[in-house]
Amino acid sequence: MRANIATLVALVVAVVIAGLAFRGEPWTAMRIAGAVVCAGALVLLFVARIQLGGSFSVQAQAKHLVTTGVYSRIRNPIYVAGELFLLGAALFVRSWMPLVIAAVMVPMQMVRAHREAQVLREAFGEEYEAYRRGTWF
Repeated sequence: MRANIATLVALVVAVVIAGLAFRGEPWTAMRIAGAVVCAGALVLLFVARIQLGGSFSVQAQAKHLVTTGVYSRIRNPIYVAGELFLLGAALFVRSWMPLVIAAVMVPMQMVRAHREAQVLREAFGEEYEAYRRGTWF
């Protein structure tokens, strides 16, 4: 529960800092689209983090196979949310830098997702394989 609260606090602080940093900028269609994508990504991130619960770990571990909620459609929603956030941030700040960061992070996240899949496959076998076939990334 503390980790979920810490995640929420970090997200709120990030939003407040971004709001303060760009408060004088005009709200163009691109900035609005970026803010909407960022907000959606933050909601997805927070919901995924809550639904992952005690199965969350920094290193790949097979504590429990989470297959409900957002995890019933996406195997790695936290990674997807991170990339969506960077896309939204690129639109919001009108800069290529978040896209450069995303381009660096995608291969890293794919390697990490593959490593996590191996751990889950070893621990849960066919149950994980059936889950994997029915979900995206």
